[in-house]
This record gives sequence, C-alpha cells and structure tokens, in this order.
Amino acid sequence: MAEYQLYCFAQSGNAYRAALMLNLIDADWEPRFVDFFAKGETRSPEYRAAVNEMGEVPVLVHQGKKLSQSGVILSYLAERSGTFRPEGEDERLEALRWIIFDNQKLNGFLGPYRFLRCFAKPPGDPAVLAFLKGRIDNNVAILDKRLSSRPFVLGARPTIADLSLVAYLYYPAEEFGFDIPGQHKNIAVWLDRIKALPGWKHPYDLMPGHPLPGR
Repeated sequence: MAEYQLYCFAQSGNAYRAALMLNLIDADWEPRFVDFFAKGETRSPEYRAAVNEMGEVPVLVHQGKKLSQSGVILSYLAERSGTFRPEGEDERLEALRWIIFDNQKLNGFLGPYRFLRCFAKPPGDPAVLAFLKGRIDNNVAILDKRLSSRPFVLGARPTIADLSLVAYLYYPAEEFGFDIPGQHKNIAVWLDRIKALPGWKHPYDLMPGHPLPGR
C-alpha cells in the first residue's frame, strides 16, 4: 500500500488540488476512486460514517490521519515536504488569504457553474448560471491582474496558493462554454509555468473516473 491514499474522482477540481500536490512533491500515493456520478457515493451514510462526515472529496489518508478540505491537505503536505510552503508569517497569511478567496470566490463559483452546465440533469437554471458567470468574470479578472506583476501568486516561486487556485482551470473550455486562459493572458502564462513543473499532470490523467460512462 502506498504511503498516502487520496479519495478522489477525475472531475473534481477540489480533489485535483490535492492530487497535483502529491504528484509534484513526488509522494508515494495512490487514488481511491469515489463514484460520485453513478452511485452518489459521497452522499451515502457509509461514506459519511467511514470516510468524511461532510460527504465530500478530497480525503487524504496518511499514518492514521484522515484529512479533508483541500486547503488543509495542501497545508499538511507543504509542511511535511517543505515544498510549496509559504515562508514566514506574512507569506503564510497571504497564502491563506488567496486560498480563502479561491474557495469562496473563484473556484467556489467556477466549480458549481461547471457542474450545473456540464453534468447536472437537467442542466442548471439559465438565470442561476448567468449569476454565477458574472461572479466568475469579476474574480478571474482579479487573479489575472494579480499575475500581471509576478510569475506566481505570491511572487517568484509557486506555493500552495497557486495549487489551490488552479483547481478547475485545466479542465476543457467546452465544459464551461468559455475559455479562461484564452481570454486572460496572464493566467494563461501562469498555467503554463505550473504545467512545466516536474510531476504535473492533467486532472483527467491523474485521477480515476474519466471519461464518464455514456459521454
């Protein structure tokens, strides 16, 4: 058995944060497939009792610990590996600020938008999608402006803030109906920088469950 096990599935950008971090630090890890779409596994009483009471992925299992919430997992792995770790109080607080912004404002809107447009049956209400799209446009612009003056979110080197913010940004543009890197040059260059890191893989190559049956 690998040192780390990650409960995940390929379509989850939240799980991708943790899977990408594990791969980039060259951890000994293996995915544990969670069948979200066909079985609704995360919503089952068994999953909530045995894996995560919140009914979500990712969940990282390591040395008797079960950690959930991607920001917690990223922080844990950064501390253990010494890689992508913010250094000093100011940098730690700045990383936390961007991770919270990401979870609440950027991928916090982008993930539900993609799910409602691409995976929900029936698809989401157009008015709801329009509301989410407006928030996405505003928050993506904030990130693009930030990246206009630095190669990574905190400065000269990548940290867990970057690995949080990329959560849904490598998924195909057709799943969203718009192309974020194509419309935001600073984000596009930043994504290429992260893609060039040793160990980078696309979410559909890194986690199990793609393609979905019937798609």
